[in-house]
Amino acid sequence: MNKKVIIALDFAHGAQARQAVAGLPAAVFFKVGLQGFLEYGEEIVSALKKKEKKLFLDLKFHDIPNTVYGAVNSALKYDPDFLTIHLAGGRTMAQKALEAASRRPGLTILGVTILTSLADSDLLQVGMAPPAADRVLQLVEMGVAAGVKGFVCSPQEIAPLRRRFGNEIILVTPGIRPQWSEKDDQKRIFTPQMAVEAGSDYLVIGRPVTQAPDPAAALARIVSELSAAGK
Repeated sequence: MNKKVIIALDFAHGAQARQAVAGLPAAVFFKVGLQGFLEYGEEIVSALKKKEKKLFLDLKFHDIPNTVYGAVNSALKYDPDFLTIHLAGGRTMAQKALEAASRRPGLTILGVTILTSLADSDLLQVGMAPPAADRVLQLVEMGVAAGVKGFVCSPQEIAPLRRRFGNEIILVTPGIRPQWSEKDDQKRIFTPQMAVEAGSDYLVIGRPVTQAPDPAAALARIVSELSAAGK
């Protein structure tokens, strides 16, 4: 079950990220986002690789196709296992990202659909018609047509995507909050059990683990709850 949980290293300083990794020896997969990458990216990536951990580089590339091709190509030196692009960049952009990623066997490009921090009212403000589930489906359909195999979506879109695409795609789910933790800034959330039961392949969990009084115990509790549920 540890392999299903991706620990988000959402910290402002490298020392905090290193401490979190050191305090979670059972964790297999870690996510480094944009802020962390810009602040201490090479340092934490090196530390993760030395510990033989898997890397989710969550940079959400979104630009013209050739620029995204170059960005993905440059990111290959960090040897990521997952790397994100915004599907809103369009089919050609997604295809150029996949073209660059093909140089690194084992790298999965993940298409980001609608950020979990956005509610339907937020979509209206940026010119997108709600509900979010419809826009997610539309973006994933475009991504699949472009050749993308993995997607980031909120827990509430897992079941509709599984009905539409079955097990042909990989689903990575942020917005995961155990019942015993705070929701923070995520608006569309599930518990770990709910997300896996709906069909999520990977659960991205940050503060409920990394900011717990005992992070290792918090991760163990999540893994134990998933195991008890037969997941």
